[in-house]
Amino acid sequence: MRDLHMHTIYSDGKNAAEDMILSAIEKGLDCVGISDHSHADCDECGMTREGTLAYRREMEELKRKYAGRIRVLCGLERDYYSDDLLEYDYVIGSVHFVRMPDGHYITVDWEPEKLAADVQTYYGGDWYALAEDYFLLVGRVAEQTGCEIVGHFDLITKYNEREYWFDPAHPRYVKAWQAAADRLLAKETVFEVNTGAMARGYRSEPYPAADIREYIALNGGILIPASDAHRKEDIAFGFEPVLRELSRYAASAE
Repeated sequence: MRDLHMHTIYSDGKNAAEDMILSAIEKGLDCVGISDHSHADCDECGMTREGTLAYRREMEELKRKYAGRIRVLCGLERDYYSDDLLEYDYVIGSVHFVRMPDGHYITVDWEPEKLAADVQTYYGGDWYALAEDYFLLVGRVAEQTGCEIVGHFDLITKYNEREYWFDPAHPRYVKAWQAAADRLLAKETVFEVNTGAMARGYRSEPYPAADIREYIALNGGILIPASDAHRKEDIAFGFEPVLRELSRYAASAE
C-alpha cells in the first residue's frame, strides 16, 4: 500500500519528513511520497524558494537512509499558479485559488467566511459562477502543472457540507465538473481519492464526491487513495473503504 499525498513542516504540515516516513513504516506502507506545497506568490502555505531546495536535499538523504525498509519518493503538490518548475519523482496538480481580473486570489479551501464574502463581492453571490471558473482551471491543471495526479478534484466543496452554499446536483455545477473531468480523462491523468478533509472533520466523504468518482471510473479513469496528511497520525486515513470501492470499480470493468 502507498500514500503519495502528505505535507511536512516544509509547508503546512505538523511533522518532519522523517517522522512521516517512520509513521508510514509503522502503518505497513511499502511506498511513501512526501508532496509539500509548491512555492507560489499567492500561497502562504507553500514552501519558500530556500525551503524548496532544503526539502529536496533532505528527501534525497531520506531515500538513501530508508532504502530497503520503504520506498521513499520526493513529490510536490504544485498549485496551478506555482512558479516551481523543478523536476520531482511525481507531481500532484491542484487548484487552491481562482484569480480575479483585478489580481485578487479567491482561496477555495481556507477561511470559509472570507470565501463567502469573496463570492458575494466578485460573483454577486453566484456560487455556480465560481464553480465554473474553478473547474475551468481544474480541467487545465495537467497542462499547467505537468502533473501525473490530480489533487482533490472538487476542493471547492470543502465547506459545503456545513454551509450548503450550493447544490452539487445543480445542472451548472454538474456541467462544469464533467467538462473538467473529461479534459483530464483525455490526458490519462490519475485522480486521487483524497481523505484529508475527512481526517480534519470538514467532510464525511472523500474528494471527489461519490458521483464524480463513479463517473471517472466508468469512463476509464484511474483512481488512487491519498490521505493529504498534515500530521503523521493521518497517513493512510480512511483507506480501507476507499480501497474496497476501487476494487469494486476494477471488478465491474473486467
